Amino acid sequence: MIGQFPALQVVIPLLGAPLCIILRRGALPWVVAVLISWTALFMAAALLHQVGDGEIVSYAIGGWLAPLGIEYRIDTLNAFMLLLVSGTASVVLPFAYKSVAKEIPEDRHYLFYSGFLLMLTGLLGMAITGDAFNVFVFIEISSLSSYAMIAMGRDRRALSAAFTYLVLGTVGATFFLIGVGLIYAVTGTLNMADLAERLPALYQSRTVLAAFAFLSVGILLKLALFPLHLWLPNAYTYAPSVVTAFLAATATKVAIYLLLRFGYTVFGAEFVFNIIPASEVLLALALAGVVVASFVAIFQTDVKRLLAYSSVAQVGYIILGISYANVTGLTASIAHIFNHAVTKGALFLAMGCVAYAAGNCRLDGFAGLGKRMPLTMAAFVIAGLSLIGVPLTAGFVSKWYLVLGAIEKGWWPVAVVVLATSLLAAVYVWRVVELAYFRDPPADSPPVADPPLMLLVPTWLLTAACVYFGIETSLTVGFAEGAAMQLMGGR
Repeated sequence: MIGQFPALQVVIPLLGAPLCIILRRGALPWVVAVLISWTALFMAAALLHQVGDGEIVSYAIGGWLAPLGIEYRIDTLNAFMLLLVSGTASVVLPFAYKSVAKEIPEDRHYLFYSGFLLMLTGLLGMAITGDAFNVFVFIEISSLSSYAMIAMGRDRRALSAAFTYLVLGTVGATFFLIGVGLIYAVTGTLNMADLAERLPALYQSRTVLAAFAFLSVGILLKLALFPLHLWLPNAYTYAPSVVTAFLAATATKVAIYLLLRFGYTVFGAEFVFNIIPASEVLLALALAGVVVASFVAIFQTDVKRLLAYSSVAQVGYIILGISYANVTGLTASIAHIFNHAVTKGALFLAMGCVAYAAGNCRLDGFAGLGKRMPLTMAAFVIAGLSLIGVPLTAGFVSKWYLVLGAIEKGWWPVAVVVLATSLLAAVYVWRVVELAYFRDPPADSPPVADPPLMLLVPTWLLTAACVYFGIETSLTVGFAEGAAMQLMGGR
């Protein structure tokens, strides 16, 4: 049975989406979505265990062998991503039951869970496929469902946020498709492993250079690297709470995975870092993103928007590690993909709790919230410490490797920027903490309290993970280092 897990990983959520529409009444769509996400998590864990020692699993869809057929190819890196995506879905879907009931009209609940499973299908498909055109198909499945789900936000500005994301997301997907078309034109294949063998002989081809440029811009727009991040702040701010938490933890991370996959596996590190000045370009954009987005986050008056700009900065950290072009930097990036997903997932779920109890996440409403919602705000503080990179939290581990990678590269000023911008993160997290714990609520403020356990338990599960993975690093750093060595080795 485990031999069929690569296909079932995508097929089961895909079949679950229409099943939610058929069942549509009551809690059945939610039950289906939860069971499917847990099943996906189980299969992802089994696949990660199978490839943990460096083995690569190849699965031919329909028995058609690569390069003619579509291949699902699983190594340490994408097994790690499958675990991240399915694990996040498994945690946020229990949260969704009461959160969605509060934020979305009842007659649209079945559409929400159907859309969520389509988004899950797209993200898992992007991570697992070994076919370049198939990546585009899954990008579209994920993106179209994301636009619809962001538009379900109760604030009317969710519609304009979804439209902006649709326009920019379509531009990114079009650039990606043009890039795929160009490399197919010069190689005659779409299988990634086959492309990796054929492209080195064509490194000087202008078509290959153009293909790399189109693919890179398309992926960088999807992962929201500064200054291509304009779709992200409004999308995260106005989407329903569950959608924000899931997108922040997974969508940009899978796009970063695609950047790694095409950069290291398909085109190769020799092309990306020696023929193309990718290291310098990524370094400049990453540093600009980290600094600018951190400053902008400080001046936000809505905490979801504050965290959205923080996500742009954190994407910058991940790209920074990739720009080092060494194993330590790549290890830091892959570990930070996981650690930031856990951290930002906990923070946005905490904001989902606040939105459930108080109706919004505006900063001026946080006065005295530490006493009125002690469990929610305690989770926010712990996850906030991880976001800053305080020792014994997950965020510290990956930032530590990020600094080590900069020192190993001889880029001391970059290490200083990483430390200095962590202080900027402390400033914007402190703005929330200061209001919550050191200000009294207005006399006429309505009573609020911690939300039900169905919201608190998933929030605290991710919060506990922020601490656990700050102490026990064998999964995150261990697999990240293995994946980095596998990528640098060109396998």
